Formats: sequence, structure tokens, C-alpha cells
Amino acid sequence: MLTHDAHDARKADDAGSRRSQKPRILLVDDERAIVESLRYALEKEGYDVLEAGEGGEALELARRVAPDLVLLDIMLPGMSGFEICRVLRQESTVPILMLTARGDEPDRVVGLDLGADDYITKPFSLREVLARVRAALRRAQSAARGVREREELLSVGEVAMDVARHEVTVRGQAMTLPPRQFDLLRAFLANPGRVLTRAALLQHVWGYDFTGDDRTVDVHVRWLRQKLQEAGSETTIETVRGVGYKLGT
Repeated sequence: MLTHDAHDARKADDAGSRRSQKPRILLVDDERAIVESLRYALEKEGYDVLEAGEGGEALELARRVAPDLVLLDIMLPGMSGFEICRVLRQESTVPILMLTARGDEPDRVVGLDLGADDYITKPFSLREVLARVRAALRRAQSAARGVREREELLSVGEVAMDVARHEVTVRGQAMTLPPRQFDLLRAFLANPGRVLTRAALLQHVWGYDFTGDDRTVDVHVRWLRQKLQEAGSETTIETVRGVGYKLGT
């Protein structure tokens, strides 16, 4: 059964012919109290909110309306939030913020490994959620516009990046990266051989006062390192124990 109301359905049906000027957020959670409080806060902030209470509905809406951001609970009836995240990440680079009542590190790591951009542990403050939503949307919108920065072309070894075009190639072959990993790689390419601390990477990539732990950086670096290796790159991200990471060749 669909959990979003008739108003949501009409908005979703209109998506193909007319995009709202408001950022569109897909909220996936089966707890009505949480959905209602988040929806109220998000709409008051000026966002267009669609709801889904289970996995099949969430995927169908995501494919139909192409949201600007997904707020995704882990514990859902039927398909879990982890599985939804995995499928969405295969199909798009939409920012995904995971909502979870689980505080255990393994659950957070699984979500990040699957391509989630961030996690928010329940109970959470609405101010924190709104701050993270704003930050994620700013990053995604900046990447989509292809904002030209001071250094538009970066390369180290066989890895090359066109910042303005949001493109990465390894040995001339294109490599697709979600926004968070793209920003991480950009930081490393702009500072070859220089050790970047976890704090510096959090500031550069996450762009706000991060309330989690620096394990988030470790997970994303590991994911990015694996992508480079799979693409055949001899340039890799080296761990500097007790300090951070650096790009080595």
C-alpha cells in the first residue's frame, strides 16, 4: 500500500512534464511520527517532499521523479534501506542520507560502503537533519552545474580529472564516482604527495561541522581506493598511520 497521500501522487505524476523549482526530497520511513515531523520541517524550509514507506515504492518513486536527495531509513518492511541504497547508487548519484536507530559502527559502515553519503542516528535534532540536507544539496548542485574552479584540470599519474565537467578518467577510460568520492579524489589530486588529515578531509569534503566520527573518512577512502585499483591505476591512496592519507604513485 502506498503511504504517500494523493497530493504526493499528483506531484509525482506531474514530474515528467514539469519539474518543481523547489529541491525535491524523497523521504523513506515507515514511522509516521518521524515522517510527519521531518516533512513539516522540510516543507517549512522550502523543500518539496515525497514519501514512501517501503522499498518497492521508494524505488518506483525515485525512478519516476528523480529526487534531488533521499532520506532513507534502514529498518523498513520488505526491502531494507541497505538494499535500496545499493540499487539507487547503481542507477544514480543522488545524495543519500541514511536514517538509523542503530548506533553500532558496523551498520554505519555498511551504509557508507554501499554508497550512502552520510548517516543520521535516531533520535536526531531537526536542525541537524536540515543542516546536513542543505550541505548535501549544495554539493550536488555545485557538481551538476559544473562550477569552474581555480584548477579545472587535475592529473597525477594515469588519473585525470576535469573538475568543471565532473569527469574522471584512469588510463583514458571514464570512471564514475558519486559526489562524495569525487570531492575526495579532487582533494588528493590537488595535493599530490601531501598528507591530508582526516579533519582536513572532513572540512573539505563534508563542508560542515561533522558530528560523527572520522571513521566516515576511512570508509570513503577505502571505497575510492578500491575503485582506483579496479580501474587499473598504479596511483593509489596511501595510509599514513596516525595522521591521515596521501596520494602516492
